[in-house]
Amino acid sequence: MSGGSPSTPVTRCGTIAIVGKPNAGKSTLLNALIGESLSIVSDKPQATRVPVVGLRTDDDTQILFVDQPGILEPRYLLHQAMRMTHIESVLGADAVLYVTPRGHAWEALGLAEPEFATLHKPIAHVISKQDTGSMAAEGFPEPRFMVSAMEAIGLDLLIAWCRSNVPEGPFRYDPDDVSVQPARFFVAEYVREAAFQLLSDELPYAVAAEVDEFREGSKPLYIRITLFVERPSQKNIVVGRGGATVREIGTLARRRIEELMGQQIFLDLWVKVLPKWRSKPSALARFGLPLITGKRT
Repeated sequence: MSGGSPSTPVTRCGTIAIVGKPNAGKSTLLNALIGESLSIVSDKPQATRVPVVGLRTDDDTQILFVDQPGILEPRYLLHQAMRMTHIESVLGADAVLYVTPRGHAWEALGLAEPEFATLHKPIAHVISKQDTGSMAAEGFPEPRFMVSAMEAIGLDLLIAWCRSNVPEGPFRYDPDDVSVQPARFFVAEYVREAAFQLLSDELPYAVAAEVDEFREGSKPLYIRITLFVERPSQKNIVVGRGGATVREIGTLARRRIEELMGQQIFLDLWVKVLPKWRSKPSALARFGLPLITGKRT
């Protein structure tokens, strides 16, 4: 009779940061890797303000994919907070997916972001949006992966690379989970996504969303959200004539939220002015960004 106990199966668990310039296709890639429409997607750049975490569990491997705000030159305090969050998240990751859209020349990550010039982590170069034409990846170093997140092309090889580049360790979350962030976070994000889709020019960038009430157990589920803008003139535009625009934002967001929650919801939207919130540290912290020192205006 042999002694000892059966060996424990080896599992892997780690974090992979998805980085790149605005509109590189990072959010679309995250959604494709997770198989759920988590991160908001917009034709307008810089829609992602705080990292969105998607969770993928396959057999013996669990990966936290983190969709980062796009690489940018800060123009005001909001951008500085986005950049700080981005840098901290990448430095804490086990590996990096550096996303560049098809047709754009390769640029070393350390040149795009000097903080990463001496980054000692596995980096895969992902050439995205390959659905826009024939496959192309000239000038990109290995490892490189040509993918179309929209068409689910090239994802299997990329996922295999990701699985091999996270460390051994126990799972941190339930294998059935698709994110580690609460429903309230995504509810506010989907309202912002609708604002990005329906509002023009620079106005969507002045909009923040905050969940005021979330009545669990109510049927339909009651959710009250306030949209904050910086000036009264912006409020007038977001509300629209007779409330038409804010109702349209609510209708568009409600569809996404009902898919997320799996139930009917009553979405109650309000619009308020919070002057110059993008330049106030306390306001940024309120909306989930790091509290950093900055000039109050």
